[in-house]
Amino acid sequence: MEVLFRDKPIKIRLAHIDAPEKRGTQPFGNNSKKALSDLCFGKIVTVQSEKYDRYKRLIAVIITDKNKNVNKEMLRLGMAWHYKKYSNNAEYAQLENLARKNRVGLWQDQNAIAPWLWRENKKKK
Repeated sequence: MEVLFRDKPIKIRLAHIDAPEKRGTQPFGNNSKKALSDLCFGKIVTVQSEKYDRYKRLIAVIITDKNKNVNKEMLRLGMAWHYKKYSNNAEYAQLENLARKNRVGLWQDQNAIAPWLWRENKKKK
């Protein structure tokens, strides 16, 4: 996602999660993008940054003006995976497990493929 800070766009990668790819037409990619947009678009948010990734995106947790953690909300809505390769946060794992159990969002698809595997498979083709 991007946020405007002092009228300049800043690219952000949401910490602890990985969402379906929109560009690669991964199932639920557009749904996930819309969910993120519904949570954040046009709103004042707080960016709790952690560090930058190799693509110079700020890795961050986003908090809305209503004090909602967007990263966690994306898991709750079943619109992302807990990115266990880079996060061992138990709360994020629990939110993904609950969404899976309740078949929310992308978990309605019994063959849901994690984005990191999707990207890897696309590279091979």
